[in-house]
Amino acid sequence: MSAQIISGKEVAKSIREELKLEVETLKEQGITPGLSVILVGNDPASHSYVKGKAKGCEEVGIKSEVIYLEETISQETLLAEIERLNLDSNVHGILVQLPLPKHIEEDAIINAIDPKKDVDGFHPINVGKMMIGEDAYLPCTPHGIIELIKRTGTEIKGKHAVVIGRSNIVGKPVSILLLKEHATVTIAHSRTQNLKEITRQADILVVAIGKPQIITKDFVSPGTLVIDVGVNRLETGKLVGDVDFEGVSNVASYITPVPGGVGPMTITMLLKNTIEAAKK
Repeated sequence: MSAQIISGKEVAKSIREELKLEVETLKEQGITPGLSVILVGNDPASHSYVKGKAKGCEEVGIKSEVIYLEETISQETLLAEIERLNLDSNVHGILVQLPLPKHIEEDAIINAIDPKKDVDGFHPINVGKMMIGEDAYLPCTPHGIIELIKRTGTEIKGKHAVVIGRSNIVGKPVSILLLKEHATVTIAHSRTQNLKEITRQADILVVAIGKPQIITKDFVSPGTLVIDVGVNRLETGKLVGDVDFEGVSNVASYITPVPGGVGPMTITMLLKNTIEAAKK
């Protein structure tokens, strides 16, 4: 048996088509969704992400601006910039690209963003609302993962979902969203004992641990739907996930590739959140 590949590229493309129409409707009402991205310093990975975000905005018709700030900027100056954007009614979404330089407190920066413009879904108010099931901006990667699962036609309700990883960006929020869809959720992590026994019980396996190809086919029962969130670069320069794609493809029912799986969905969900913010 060979797994069906869940193409994040294809799913993202069809969602972006839908978003384009929503933006056109908003523009007819005189509203142009606007996203401001703040990039501090010269981290090459961050620059490449920000480029992808700007390109995505252009594609669906969102007005985007990138504010480049020096690595040496003070926390006060960065907070003042966020406050300026909070007060600008043409800006519907604000995103500060992480990681930030060491001398800046990430929490202080995230907390300074107006929750109504927090299209990354990282502000404690949005995280809290998501936790208790209220309407909130959902964090982009977890939201994208749920969309990918749903678009395979798989019903999440009643399934056993195992999430490996407990980060605030992916592991914890995706667990909450799977619970919201009525899955039974087990969270595993680097200190989990008998990991293999736990992952073999999964109907849906979400892997976000940041270790190249650590999940091999003996961790996966036949017919499992596998979502690989990891992006790791091998010494050869090849990009791979946290899952051994070749091996696991022989037992899983569905699997996301790396690259081209979860990645394209993250930016697409950011665009979706920005449009929602403009509607509100």
